[in-house]
Amino acid sequence: MRKKTTVKRFLPDFVYGANDGLITTFAIVAGVAGAGLSNSVVLILGFASLLADGFSMATSDYLAERTPSDQHSGSNRAPAMKHGLATFIGFVTPGVVPLIAYLIPISDEYRFPLAGAMTLVTLFVVGAGRGLVATLPPWRAGAEMLVVGALAAAVAYGVGVFGSLMTGGGAMV
Repeated sequence: MRKKTTVKRFLPDFVYGANDGLITTFAIVAGVAGAGLSNSVVLILGFASLLADGFSMATSDYLAERTPSDQHSGSNRAPAMKHGLATFIGFVTPGVVPLIAYLIPISDEYRFPLAGAMTLVTLFVVGAGRGLVATLPPWRAGAEMLVVGALAAAVAYGVGVFGSLMTGGGAMV
């Protein structure tokens, strides 16, 4: 019973982190791909964003948990650290998925489509997992997360294409 309670307590932090980690990391990948920049730029910006954003979200979660919201006072440092850690793990673990396609030995032409497919599948799986412990059907929770992630990726890709065209990079659509 305690394990189920612990999972329910930290699952929102993990899901929030996973959703943001996947979407922001893939947004970097999509923006760089849209701009027609190199694979090394994808990896450098992707990992920099993944770790810095994961740290930022984790510390923000920690600080939010430490902020008193009612009459209770006292130290809640340890539970706040656990919430922050759940957010960091949730952000970084799935957030690395879009970068895997740029780390494995495949042809460059397949990297972005593979990153996109892996990201969308992971978004659906994480969303469906959320649905299993929430009051939503897993397919619906997965579909919601997938749609939000796909829209964010489309925006980032479009910004990359537009930015490249505006700066003379000449990305191909």
